[in-house]
Amino acid sequence: MLELHPTEQQSAYAVVAIVFGVALVTPFVLRRETVSHRVLIFAVAIVLSARYIVWRATETLAPFGATWDCLVTWSFFLIEAAALVSSFSAFVILMRRKNRSPEATAARNWWRPAPPPKVAVLIATYNEEKEVLARTIAGAKALEHPHTVVYVLDDGRRDWLADYCREQAVNYLRRPDNKGSKAGNLNHAVAWLTERGEVPDFVAVLDADFVPHRNFLTRALALFHRHNVGLVQTPQHFFNPDPIQHNLGLSRSYPDEQRFFFDHLQPSRDGWDIAFCCGTSSVVRWTALVDVGGFPTESVTEDFLMTLVLEAKGWHTAYLNEALTEGLAPEGLREYVTQRARWCLGLMQIVRSDYGPFSLRMPLRLRDRWSVLDSLLYWVTTYPFRLAAFIYPLLYWYFGTIAVYASVPEILSHFGAYYVWTLFALNFISRGLVIPIVNDVSQLLGAIPIIRATWTGLIRPKNRSFKVTAKGGDRSQFVVQWRMMAPFLILAALTLVGLFVGFLSDRFVFSDAGEGKSIVLFWSLYNLMTLAVTMMVCVEMPRIESHLDDRPQRVLMRLDDGLHRVWLTDLTQQSALVRGVVLAEGSPVEISVRDVGDVSGYVIETTPDGGLISLDTTDRQYEALLRRLYAEGSAPGVTRTRIGAILHDLVFGSHVR
Repeated sequence: MLELHPTEQQSAYAVVAIVFGVALVTPFVLRRETVSHRVLIFAVAIVLSARYIVWRATETLAPFGATWDCLVTWSFFLIEAAALVSSFSAFVILMRRKNRSPEATAARNWWRPAPPPKVAVLIATYNEEKEVLARTIAGAKALEHPHTVVYVLDDGRRDWLADYCREQAVNYLRRPDNKGSKAGNLNHAVAWLTERGEVPDFVAVLDADFVPHRNFLTRALALFHRHNVGLVQTPQHFFNPDPIQHNLGLSRSYPDEQRFFFDHLQPSRDGWDIAFCCGTSSVVRWTALVDVGGFPTESVTEDFLMTLVLEAKGWHTAYLNEALTEGLAPEGLREYVTQRARWCLGLMQIVRSDYGPFSLRMPLRLRDRWSVLDSLLYWVTTYPFRLAAFIYPLLYWYFGTIAVYASVPEILSHFGAYYVWTLFALNFISRGLVIPIVNDVSQLLGAIPIIRATWTGLIRPKNRSFKVTAKGGDRSQFVVQWRMMAPFLILAALTLVGLFVGFLSDRFVFSDAGEGKSIVLFWSLYNLMTLAVTMMVCVEMPRIESHLDDRPQRVLMRLDDGLHRVWLTDLTQQSALVRGVVLAEGSPVEISVRDVGDVSGYVIETTPDGGLISLDTTDRQYEALLRRLYAEGSAPGVTRTRIGAILHDLVFGSHVR
């Protein structure tokens, strides 16, 4: 490779400096909500990305031929280029954004002077515990909208749940089989309502672990003032940390992995009128549901397919980006990965169906085909590229073959400029949700099963089983997911051994690969850091229930010696943590909890300035407590990144009780 002249090297460094400087100034000049400003930001990202990939294609590849170098450089380039095509599509989608909150406010009670529409709330359940279902049922019963009827759809056929529903005065439905999985369960309820003439105007769908806020229906129904809206989707928020947040101790400083999608990508998709149904936390118009023949069963992700089925009949999906429900994120790492692999498999089934991007059997709009194609590109390209980025550097350490022939200044000028601006653009519009290494970890964890699901879905899409995401259960023990950790442990070991052998044998020092070897060195060190964090996530930390939206508040507590004003710092379905008083273990107490009343309990653990209290609620108080914890307030947990807090939590830890 030709060496760069010193002036050219300075020019290369100047490019990165200019891009970095513009990125620092831009937040003071442009607004993330303005479409023209977003177009400008992502147009620059596309230009820099195109500049980078053209340079890669023309300057960094080995000549064509039957050589190992040709195979390595061109295969990695094609994987990277495919991932970049997916990025281009995402950049275009993110250029727009729609905020429907003002529309929902203006159209509130659009049905007047007619009476409020009737809504059937369908809670689909399979094997969830009573504690999980109790939250959802309590929230559904507390919905503000009148003419609401709650139905619990039990695919587990559990007698205790039938008894519990009877106690709670909600309807209980079961069917003789599990055909069609969740979609089949919902369709059974639709048929049951039709047969009995209990036809609602709208159907709200909730997963068993998702609790609606009181205003869920009043806000979502407002968007149906447009008669061509068939479905309204709202975001999913979570009152517990996902495995990445929890196992890294970032529950209080780093948002859950789905925040970028629900808070930023879906509103942008809605700007293009291609937002899609995500199952739970959605409301569908009954006439639209009947028009399309119920919920589709051709895919294990019936939600995305539902949007396409509706669209083919002229019904649109609207997205209301407000925290109107909150649910339980996957608590275990295996469940977390299984859920994402299921999403991938379902998308591949859609691609192979009549609603695929290249099928002409259904009258889909061009933008709907783009919507499916964008999702296809994401699943098919992102995860292979993430895995390849950890494998290809090993080829240098063991075989002396470099995947990218380039000098450090060239990499900085092309990749550096593209990477800095892309990172800035995504963080500018998302308020800092895209963090290097942590973001890589979330993709690397699921890379192998998702790649497997991709090809399984494309080659053999039919007759795939629906794997329910397990929720609840005992999570109080340390668990090392050795099987999941094994590939990352092997990659880390191979990288470390490669580095050691490379330096020990002088292969690195005396290599004729020019500055390319320095790039591989930095690349390998970055990979080691990412693999280390990934393996940390594979060590599952104990979980004891906590609600991430808890805020300290002053309350009254009665002890044997009278009333005390204390701080209530943590509240769960079974316990309360207080500060500001000396407590004796085992002593009885009575604590006043807002919206719940005076609750009896006893001290089960003492602290220097307080203690943990086990609550002994009555049935009425327990239901009120569930409503207080899960059916009220704004978004639970963290919705934006705070770098200082992340660094603090990484160093000192922040695992909640």
